Amino acid sequence: MPSGHCLCGAVSFEVDGALPGPDACHCSMCRRWSGHYWASTDVPRDRVTISGEDQIRWYQSSEKVRRGFCARCGSVLFFDPPARDWIAIAMGAFDQPTGTTLGKHIFTADKGDYYEIADGLPQDPQWVPAPPPTAIDGG
Repeated sequence: MPSGHCLCGAVSFEVDGALPGPDACHCSMCRRWSGHYWASTDVPRDRVTISGEDQIRWYQSSEKVRRGFCARCGSVLFFDPPARDWIAIAMGAFDQPTGTTLGKHIFTADKGDYYEIADGLPQDPQWVPAPPPTAIDGG
């Protein structure tokens, strides 16, 4: 069962089933939030168990999305669009092995000018969300 935690361990999580393929978001908000680009996997809410929820602080970054971080150590952990049936979890917070690999880059039109994306993965200049895989198709 994939699991992980923040830097200090106050917030931890488990995901029931395989992780869907993550993406890397290069939009300016995610770059500012994470310090570079944001790599995360979109997991159906009913597959995620979070411990230490009282240590999560939420920042409403837009009308449709809030971002969660640990109040104790500041680790950025969650990208949460409450109207959707999924939550994105930071790939860097997972224990290894994750059992998945990066699938694509999104919002590449907004990427920072200090790096190139040269890994050969698909690049979407913008992004239209697709529903994450179900536990049945395993990601």
